Amino acid sequence: MERHLPRIRFLLMGLGALSLLVALWTGLVRLGWSLPLGHPALPFVHRPLMVCGFLGTLIGVERAVAIGQRWPYVAPLLSGVGAVALVAGVPAAFFMTLSSVGLTIVCAVILRRQTSVAMATMALGTLLWLIGNSCWLAGWPLARVVPWWTGFLVLTIAGERLELSRVLRFSQRSQMTFALAVGLLLAGVLWAPGDFDRGIRVAGAGMIALSAWLLRYDIARRTVRHKELTRFIAVCLLSGYGWLAVSGVFSVCLGGVMAGPYYDAMLHALFLGFIFTMIFAHGPIIFPAIIGRPVPYHPLLYAPVGLLHASLGLRVAGDMLGWPAARQWGGLFNAVAILCFLATLGWLMGRRRPHPSSLSSTGTRE
Repeated sequence: MERHLPRIRFLLMGLGALSLLVALWTGLVRLGWSLPLGHPALPFVHRPLMVCGFLGTLIGVERAVAIGQRWPYVAPLLSGVGAVALVAGVPAAFFMTLSSVGLTIVCAVILRRQTSVAMATMALGTLLWLIGNSCWLAGWPLARVVPWWTGFLVLTIAGERLELSRVLRFSQRSQMTFALAVGLLLAGVLWAPGDFDRGIRVAGAGMIALSAWLLRYDIARRTVRHKELTRFIAVCLLSGYGWLAVSGVFSVCLGGVMAGPYYDAMLHALFLGFIFTMIFAHGPIIFPAIIGRPVPYHPLLYAPVGLLHASLGLRVAGDMLGWPAARQWGGLFNAVAILCFLATLGWLMGRRRPHPSSLSSTGTRE
């Protein structure tokens, strides 16, 4: 059975890549770029393609790899099938809901094996994804589903960072502060269905609190002093936490906006500035674990990260200042930055390592 797992992973990563590419394409259409579409409704599935089709599949594969068995791959397979349905113009909320049910079961199994605050936080995030997908299946507008998806992604990443930083042996006070920040975010998400405006503001306060906690306690504060890949990961993490705070501030100040430039700034500060910077940080670790090829360090990795931050800053400035051209061009280079990062990872994984005989007598590469 184990020999078939790499094939399953490649299939699922392919479905995730399809979701990402179509989501980027539809995102550019939503920004006003004239691009061909398969069907007129495609731009309206930009958010579910990105959150459920791409991120849901990626997280599902990561969890399946952690368990090391075949059955957990059903969850990302369902989200991948749902992504194909979305691209084809077929309703996909049913597939995404089943996928989140599967991922919730997977997280429950992992939590039973390894009971900890970190794993409980990730399991809680997955439960929010299940609730959000169920609301989508019930016919809720996507703007009201997004807070549940936001909670899923933020809590998943916060739990992972808590788990990876466990070597620091957090004090009881720091763990309590983490729990309070998570509780504040959760309270906002749960409040939003009844009072959307106040719920979003409370959730924003939770994001600010989590950002402050991560900036204060994450191990990246120490590893940023290291070299090469370790430093690169830390730089990405710390800059991403900054964008989480920015999105939190927007949420507190803007409240329950559901459309328009302010909504674009609030949403993409989180999804591009925070979520994708986390993907850039963990990509050199996650993708080798899934694909089975190492990612050697190269300074070129910083180029897509810098482009993402610069273009997102331009986009947010365009949103907040009423400058449509800046928003449009910033969005275009957001997509370019993501594609450049994936291309850089592919190039690095495809490079052949030099044979020891090709090293000079001084120990440097010729």
